[in-house]
Amino acid sequence: MSSRARVILLNAALGPLDYRVPHGMTVQPGSIIVAPLGPRQLIGVVWEEDSFPDVESVGDNRLRNIVGPVDAPPIPETLRRLIEWTADYYLAPIASVLRMTLASMSALEGARTVIEYRATGDLPDRMTEQRAQAMERIGERQGLIRELALIGGVSDAVIRGLVKAGAFEAVEVSIDTPFPRPDPDHAPPQLSDGQASAATEFVNAVRQRDFAPFLLDGVTGSGKTEVYFEAIAAAIREGRQVLVLLPEIALTEPFLERFEKRFGTVPISWHSGLRQSERRRAWRAIASGEAAVVVGARSALFLPYPNLGLIVVDEAHEASFKQEDGVHYHARDVAVMRGLMEKFPVILASATPAIETRHQVELGRYREIKLPARFGGAEMPGIEGINLLTDPPERGRWIAPPLIKAIDETMEKGEQSLLFLNRRGYAPLTLCRHCGYRFQCPNCTAWMVEHRLTKRLACHHCGHVIPSPRFCPECKEEDSLVACGPGVERIADEVKALWPQARTAIVTSDTLWSPAKAAEFVKSVEAGAVDIIIGTQLVTKGYHFPNLTLVGVIDADLGLEGGDLRASERTFQQIVQVAGRAGRGQKPGRVFIQTRMPEAEVIKALIAGDSERFYEVETENRRRANAPPFGRFAAIIISSEDADEAAQVARLIGKSAPPIDGMRVYGPAPAPLSVLRGRHRHRLLIHASRQIDVQSAIREWLDNITWKSGTRVAVDVDPYSFM
Repeated sequence: MSSRARVILLNAALGPLDYRVPHGMTVQPGSIIVAPLGPRQLIGVVWEEDSFPDVESVGDNRLRNIVGPVDAPPIPETLRRLIEWTADYYLAPIASVLRMTLASMSALEGARTVIEYRATGDLPDRMTEQRAQAMERIGERQGLIRELALIGGVSDAVIRGLVKAGAFEAVEVSIDTPFPRPDPDHAPPQLSDGQASAATEFVNAVRQRDFAPFLLDGVTGSGKTEVYFEAIAAAIREGRQVLVLLPEIALTEPFLERFEKRFGTVPISWHSGLRQSERRRAWRAIASGEAAVVVGARSALFLPYPNLGLIVVDEAHEASFKQEDGVHYHARDVAVMRGLMEKFPVILASATPAIETRHQVELGRYREIKLPARFGGAEMPGIEGINLLTDPPERGRWIAPPLIKAIDETMEKGEQSLLFLNRRGYAPLTLCRHCGYRFQCPNCTAWMVEHRLTKRLACHHCGHVIPSPRFCPECKEEDSLVACGPGVERIADEVKALWPQARTAIVTSDTLWSPAKAAEFVKSVEAGAVDIIIGTQLVTKGYHFPNLTLVGVIDADLGLEGGDLRASERTFQQIVQVAGRAGRGQKPGRVFIQTRMPEAEVIKALIAGDSERFYEVETENRRRANAPPFGRFAAIIISSEDADEAAQVARLIGKSAPPIDGMRVYGPAPAPLSVLRGRHRHRLLIHASRQIDVQSAIREWLDNITWKSGTRVAVDVDPYSFM
């Protein structure tokens, strides 16, 4: 046994380090250990030396001792290879990728129980404003003092005071209680012939225990979930673990209910909304192999499953599977890579697959399984366009007369309507009609968005919030501020004015900020307690409301503004998805699309219901521009609190660009969001042919340039955001 070990510590600034393995201690590649770094002790993982041939070995006499191993299973070899591949492909420090695997620090500590707190129902004798706020926001939720303070928006001391006053009580939570196992034979569904043949394909692939990437391409309401549930059942019978990736935390609750009906118990959840004790319990169950089925956000992809037999990426076209900070990975693509390395099938499920995924099918790399009809004979909704140039709404209004008439008819029948506008808040811009002053975020080049429900202006990029002002800060005029353009809250106000008796629900990330809130919304719609839903893209996917028969798209052109490569595709996907909420039961559905651009290819395709034609045109446009999937993009983003420093480093990087045939570098230029969270930003865009090894070129290019420690240089391979 070697007396030395190469270790990756959870510090992105460091490369691999060598340590001595003390006599009597046994570690191997994959072992999770504690090692000293200066005066501190850090968590790390022992790695193979030959993974880093360029790292010089340190002499034995200079090595420090590993402190000791952590009581947790080692990181499997195939996962170590995936971590290396992700770090290499996305040009990220290996420690940053490893941090996503070791995503619960408390899971690596020895304690078996933890003390959490919950409300007793008693009010304290002394009630301050902060105490009232904390108790209202926390409600019946339970957690550590730190977690409750974050939920309540108060300091830890306020929560401790409430504990002392008897308003909260301590609860001992066991962190290693086993999870109940899903039963694959609990309630097998009645599948249509099309569903049954698709399910058989997936079940056979799971049993073969080999890499098989599938695209499950089914129209909205075709029963894709029931089909891949049969693949999950097969994996459970084989004693394998399953991961289902969902794009939004708000979608987990409806999914959990459907899963429980089919398998008799809920799967294990993994997302940012979990309490520390829940994360610890889930991580240990996953790492030990006890967790049979995990449903989670993209970060669940890097957890240390020892025995994965299937990954399902639901709503695989969703842009939120691309991580926009830290490691810029795309969960859909890394999921396929994990399936390749660990030899199991991967199912990408979508009603509107991304052009990149469709291209893989054309190349014969992915197998396509189609579900062209809705389940149970439900019909796809009819789609009509409303030309806002010839049929405009009344002045100061946003809902056009034909859509008002359709909502009237839907209300009379006792059915539900959904109005879609992908813009949170009340209005995207507030200005002074007296002097023209516009409210801009002090930290970002972005307008402050009015949120009338919470009486504040907020920046949707950095989270900066100010109370709604009464007068203009520039000219000091009172009552001179006007809201420009609509957000969902403004549409909700218009709905209230037009249909005062209607019961409404606003659905955005501001109102559905937890799975519990999402569940509450679903129950109220299913119970018929809502007549009109007004929502952002959060409401476009995953929900099944049989009595919802009308969908109105307030501004179909919104997503077409700006120079985004995927603008048309994203608009098409969102509107097809939101249209798919209509007529999912026995009642037929209708969809109205308000537009000022009826001649745009994407709008024509939506109204004609011709997705094949849209994808053909869009794919051909990409081919001509040599854009993904035919060519490659990468972005270099330079940011600093010092504007001159950011510009200087950007110019230096631009000047040093290597001359490579088939690779062009554009920029540097100030980013469209030129200031974000107080940092000045510049971007370069690299456009290369498929054959070019972009990563090696960028690595060598940036290795020869130095910049000050306060400046950050990030690389985004295959970017989704061009802001």
